[in-house]
Parts: sequence; structure tokens; C-alpha cells
Amino acid sequence: MKAKFGRSIALVAAGSLLAVATAGIASASPVGGKGSSSTQALAAQVLQMRDDLTKVAYAGDVGATRGDLGQLSPVLADIAAGKRYTIQTDTQQLAGLAKGRADESTRLLADPTAKPRQLPPLPLPPIPDLPGPLKIVSDLLKALLGALTGILGGLLGALPVPPLPLPPLPVPGA
Repeated sequence: MKAKFGRSIALVAAGSLLAVATAGIASASPVGGKGSSSTQALAAQVLQMRDDLTKVAYAGDVGATRGDLGQLSPVLADIAAGKRYTIQTDTQQLAGLAKGRADESTRLLADPTAKPRQLPPLPLPPIPDLPGPLKIVSDLLKALLGALTGILGGLLGALPVPPLPLPPLPVPGA
């Protein structure tokens, strides 16, 4: 009886040791910011949020844009804090800058009479201006979309970052 009990304890201890060891391997993130299942899940989440934000912003839907920004801000805060995900420092810093733009955009959309704060420029790929109702936050949202694409580059490492789902540009005179 004692032998069975001893074997059971040894089996539980070995299983616990194996679980702890494999958890450490699963959460380790190799150079390049990819490889961890949590980092890959984060990249998929950020990509979906970026694409959703792009679609509603270019559709001129102020309410949905404000809602998407509200969902995006805590995710960017987690990335910037660097506590929940193991990613490069430059990606964390970019997430902090992107969070500032998301928060400022949310503030301006909630009160269009508010005065925009001057934020430092971000290097941006060329992104077309947003339509009428979102013109007040066009530069902020373009900077945010560019930053999200940069964050995805940091999270995905060597994998290609999908392009922004921008609507076709209007043809002059059409």
C-alpha cells in the first residue's frame, strides 16, 4: 500500500515537473518576437483589431471607430507594459506611442470641440486621409494604423505583415 502511495506521489511530482518545464518552453520567445503561442495569438488579435479599425474608419462610422479604439487601447497598454507578453523593447515603445494616439483619437471623437494635443510624428507609410466625419482625427488614426502595422512586424518577426485593407482610392473625375 505504501509503495502504491509512494509511486502516486512520484508520478504527480514528475508530471508537475514536466508541466512546469514545458510551460517555460512554451512561453519563451526567441529572437524576432515570434514563436510563443501567446505572441502569435496577440499578433492575430492585433491584426484583427487593425483591420476592423481600418474598415470602420474608412467607412466614416464615428461610433464604431470610437468603439474599436476603446477595445484597442487596453491591448496596446498590455504590449507597452511588456509584462504579459515577451516582445522587443522597440515594439513595446511603439505600442506606447500607438496607445497615446488611440487615447487622443477617442478623446477627440467623444468631444469634437476639444482641442487636439500635439503628439510627436511617427514615420508613416503613405495612408490616404479618412473621410469627412473622421477628418478631425485623420492624422492620429493614420499614425495609429501605421504603428499597428509596425507592432505586427515586431510580433510576427520574419513573417510578412498583411497590408492594410484600405478601400480603393476614388478616381478623379469619376
